[in-house]
Amino acid sequence: MGGECPTRLGEVGKSLRSFVGWEKESPEGKKASSEVVDGNVDGRSKRWMRREGRFGGGKGRFQEEEGETVAPVPLGTTGLALAVLCGDDGVASGVGFGSWLCNPPLESSQLSVNSKSGVGKGDSIALGITKQTDCNIISTLDFEPHHNDVPVIDSLEPKAKEFKPCDAKYTDYTPCQEQDRAMTFPRENMAYRERHCPPEKEKLHCLIPAPKGYVTPFSWPKSRDYVHYANVPYKSLTVEKAVQNWVQFQGNVFKFPGGGTMFPHGADAYIDELASVIPIKDGSIRTALDTGCGVASWGAYLMKRNVLAMSFAPKDNHEAQVQFALERGVPATIGVLGTIRLPYPSSAFDMAQCSRCLIPWTSNDGMYLMEVDRVLRPGGYWILSGPPINWKTYYKVWKRSKEDAKGEQRNIEELAELLCWEKKYEKGDIAIWRKKENAKSCRRKSVNICQSKEADDVWYKKMEPCITPSPEVTSASEVAEGKLEKFPARLFAVPPRITEGSLPGITAESYHKDNIQWKKHVNVYKRINTLIGTTRYRNIMDMNAGLGGFAAALESSKSWVMNVVPTIAENTLGVIFERGLIGIYHDWCEGFSTYPRSYDLIHASGVFSLYQDKCKFEDILLEMDRILRPEGTVIFRDEVDVLNKVRKIARGLRWDTRMIDHEDGPLVTEKIMVAVKQYWVVGSSSSGGNGPSIGES
Repeated sequence: MGGECPTRLGEVGKSLRSFVGWEKESPEGKKASSEVVDGNVDGRSKRWMRREGRFGGGKGRFQEEEGETVAPVPLGTTGLALAVLCGDDGVASGVGFGSWLCNPPLESSQLSVNSKSGVGKGDSIALGITKQTDCNIISTLDFEPHHNDVPVIDSLEPKAKEFKPCDAKYTDYTPCQEQDRAMTFPRENMAYRERHCPPEKEKLHCLIPAPKGYVTPFSWPKSRDYVHYANVPYKSLTVEKAVQNWVQFQGNVFKFPGGGTMFPHGADAYIDELASVIPIKDGSIRTALDTGCGVASWGAYLMKRNVLAMSFAPKDNHEAQVQFALERGVPATIGVLGTIRLPYPSSAFDMAQCSRCLIPWTSNDGMYLMEVDRVLRPGGYWILSGPPINWKTYYKVWKRSKEDAKGEQRNIEELAELLCWEKKYEKGDIAIWRKKENAKSCRRKSVNICQSKEADDVWYKKMEPCITPSPEVTSASEVAEGKLEKFPARLFAVPPRITEGSLPGITAESYHKDNIQWKKHVNVYKRINTLIGTTRYRNIMDMNAGLGGFAAALESSKSWVMNVVPTIAENTLGVIFERGLIGIYHDWCEGFSTYPRSYDLIHASGVFSLYQDKCKFEDILLEMDRILRPEGTVIFRDEVDVLNKVRKIARGLRWDTRMIDHEDGPLVTEKIMVAVKQYWVVGSSSSGGNGPSIGES
């Protein structure tokens, strides 16, 4: 059966399709059969074509009937078949064996399609689902499935494992950045603030609870300025950073005035000053990196200028700063410049900044600034605001000697020259450098060039005090790594890494096909859930991002996507950044570097097929539950046998699930599964057990 509905109901001469399936062949081994009893609709005749074949990977039989009506057909169901109809007022799509999906709202009407089948369970299953079908309008911000696919009947398999709530002390649990474990590691070079994940025996196998009183975050753009106190109940920053205008506590909310340590009068004015030097307005600058971001106000205010910033800060005594950033709807992760390379590809960012981040840039032979150079694109900008800039004014306030402060800035200037950066601006507390577009004009002395040819191989790899080599160019005007289009043209232009053949097997043609495919997929997702593409889903994650097609198809000022490229997948993260999107490397056998309840929507395409021989599905799903907000949504896309395993575990997570056929029909083994996380908090009446999913008994 075709996936997307080809016509709209109410137009004369358009198509109507019905599908009937069975779990078993008849005892005699004959094909199951079906017939449409009604030969007319509203007194008008129908012409039908019938197909028969195997169903569900050979486990049963299917039959498809397709016909054409010569009059308008009202939308509704009274028969046993799974029907696919299209109408002016709505779309009805098959979502699995014997079940329905209706999206958007449908007018009450009926279609008389009666059918008979051969021996098997199909009729009773379909009848049960037909009776519970609910095609009402989704009228609130909470996306909830109104029905489910067919439950297993007379199954001998044990019931799904039910996961209990964790203790209330784990409401903000971050498995790989926990304080107690961190303090057992050396403090030198911030090693103790890096990722240190628990061994298998110490992993939690319970559900992280939301704090009591948790509510849905404010919608963007209001969320930029306000956060519910109940969601992040920590007031220390309102005291510690009071004079710097980071955050204020007002009643039952936090207010973020847009200030920062180096821009107490607001991020807008600060960005305006940067824009007098950096071409922020014309689309040349799209991706940015904020090292030591605080509550990420710089990234928050860059968004209205169509610049997407990746912000990171350690989980330290600045309580919940990254958690505040994510609650505001701003991209951020827990991270630090320590001993391990940053989890980003080379030449990823158009701009990077340190706003009083207090990173010792010249320590360890300049290793930290060399790492920024690795991830900064040729032609990119680096901003340093705060110590040691303007040392003449502040050295006494910093309680440093004049010689010490002056010497630190001189060392940074020399290191920048070694990196082939050109100083473009210094005024007051701000200095700006630009990385040259190629190395032809560099006047370097003897430098330590990194020997490894894998500048993007960074996961748990030690940082070294060496300079990442720049690709050779043929002229002084050529941009090393390739010239990028300005955003938004950059989003669908062929990325230089593909043009240059850096990704084996990926060509410009296959890249364009991938984009077309993901536009199709996302359109289907939006029909399944009409809230996708609205501010209901602000923080979105793609767990296996590929070339970034999902994020590109969703691109909107209403949301942003964290594109995760698994460390065991093909390394495509460089392409994603070249498109003007952001992302990160990660191994899904471990906890992600974020706080609980960070994301509204998680997309998992092929994730479990990728990891089925690498680690337990249970561990991955528990981590997904940890980072998903209450009433958040997960969209899975994977092989049906894999999704059946996933769904069995998901039933014990307090998720409501629904399986949906592939866009191209029920015979495609790849399926879609949608899950919605139930709302529950510490101490709530629902925290002691897991109710049945919608449509389940």
